[in-house]
Amino acid sequence: RRLDDSMNRRTLLKHALSAPAHPYFPNFILRTHENRAVRFYDDLLKDKLVLINFFYAQCDGVCPGMTANLVKVQQLLGEHSGREVFMYSLTLKPEQDTPRALNRYVEMHGVQPGWLLLTGKHAELEVLRRKFGLYDPDPAVDRDVTQHTGLVRYGSVVLDRWAACPALSKPEQIVRSLNWLAGKKTEV
Repeated sequence: RRLDDSMNRRTLLKHALSAPAHPYFPNFILRTHENRAVRFYDDLLKDKLVLINFFYAQCDGVCPGMTANLVKVQQLLGEHSGREVFMYSLTLKPEQDTPRALNRYVEMHGVQPGWLLLTGKHAELEVLRRKFGLYDPDPAVDRDVTQHTGLVRYGSVVLDRWAACPALSKPEQIVRSLNWLAGKKTEV
């Protein structure tokens, strides 16, 4: 009997370890601007309130303005950045945006701890972009990364709540939206 129970536990453990981390969000391995490997669901989403956008470092369009605006959001979050709210920017051009290139971008724009810039395999980043609904329904427009949406998604797997807003919204409004999602009544 003990052997059977032990084998059942091993079988269950093996199944649990091989099961997907989350039914909707994949657990792709990404690399941070610090060149650390992270698992998308387990390390970045699970049990966290997050703000996510897609960008690329050599963008001459909306990306620099989005980044500058999100730096202001991070400043308004203050000590909550990286503790209660986690910011993630995923590249649209992983072939160019290596961890080294992303780290230069971080330094150039004054991004602080609590905000990770991420790269990975192009196909996996595309899956994530689509999971967050940050794509154009017109395939021709969507293929042109210079036409990417200037939106941020924010939410929580635990709360099962997600929303989006323009990344160029007033920083105070973005923080108010994050606070609302977290159930806080604080004003910015």
